[in-house]
Amino acid sequence: MEEEVNLKELAKVFSKLGIIGFGGPAAHIAMMRDEVVVKRKWMSEQHFLDLLGATNLIPGPNSTEMAIHIGYDKGGWKGLLIAGLCFILPAVFITGIFALLYRQYGQLPAAQPFIYGIKPAIIAVIIGAIYPLARKSVKSLFLSIVGIVVLIAAVFGVNEIYLMFGAGFLALGLFYFQNRKADTLHNIVPFTFLQITQTTFWTATNAQLFWTFLKIGSILYGSGYVLFAFLDTELVATGLLTRQQLMDAIAVGQFTPGPVFSSVTFIGFQINGLSGAVVSTIAIFLPSFVFVALLNPLMKKLRNFKGLSAFLDAVNVASVAIIAAVCFEMGKETITDWRTILIAVVSAIIVFNFKKINSAFIVLGGSVLGYILATI
Repeated sequence: MEEEVNLKELAKVFSKLGIIGFGGPAAHIAMMRDEVVVKRKWMSEQHFLDLLGATNLIPGPNSTEMAIHIGYDKGGWKGLLIAGLCFILPAVFITGIFALLYRQYGQLPAAQPFIYGIKPAIIAVIIGAIYPLARKSVKSLFLSIVGIVVLIAAVFGVNEIYLMFGAGFLALGLFYFQNRKADTLHNIVPFTFLQITQTTFWTATNAQLFWTFLKIGSILYGSGYVLFAFLDTELVATGLLTRQQLMDAIAVGQFTPGPVFSSVTFIGFQINGLSGAVVSTIAIFLPSFVFVALLNPLMKKLRNFKGLSAFLDAVNVASVAIIAAVCFEMGKETITDWRTILIAVVSAIIVFNFKKINSAFIVLGGSVLGYILATI
């Protein structure tokens, strides 16, 4: 009976977080701590921090994986599924509604002024998200050099997968030579066998969507915003998705609660309808469930492995640099006149000076300002 009560409580807590969880991964994790450590005392502060540290060892969306870790910790396999699905599904459902409405009305002239204002606001929101990440991730001169090199390479179109893992293995190699620990490379290599092939779309079939998003979900480190850099390469560059649709998907991700990865539901719907949305959503989140189930029992051993820490430090710096490169490309296409400059500047001022304002309101404000300015 105790397990059954715990499962019901898990469903209640994570359904609630899935519905009200605006603000990105950092906000989600803060809400989870308040629910499971402060209010319900399901675990100690230290154990919560241990679970949080484990999420940084694997690819995928951190807040989603944190929910899955807590569920597995409190309810085993059933808890893993219940906590993860209850956190993900509200965002997926809401995003699916936006996807349906967008497909029917998004290209109408009446909607264009709102979309016009959303784009520069989104860029300001993303810059606001990566700025503290950049300050936190650049811990040394070596990491700052890595970040600059990755930024330049990303602007010139080098594949993000190679940049992220290249940075990680460079740092790991440096750690190896400094510490002469022969087991360093041996322990980290298995994490990378899940990648590195470039998927090319020839037709928008569900099988292609599934394997592409499964690959992205299996290798994506860093902030959820790095997702959009991969989507730019995998979908926009291949002509399957327009950059406008990608920008609109980012906007939907800001408007909706829950994980940013739910934007994939929107994208899958635009490419191949309802079946594309379902297949894409399953594929992008499936690796998180698998990785947590595999990692949770090994958590303590991996947490003490310093070589992995060096690897992840470099990957995080590369992730931030890749996001900056994507913002640069988006900015060239989006900020083209005094109206979009004004929207971007106003949005940036709000982002950096009023940090408690939810990003969804900034995006909404950008859309309204865009509509007003477009009528001038």
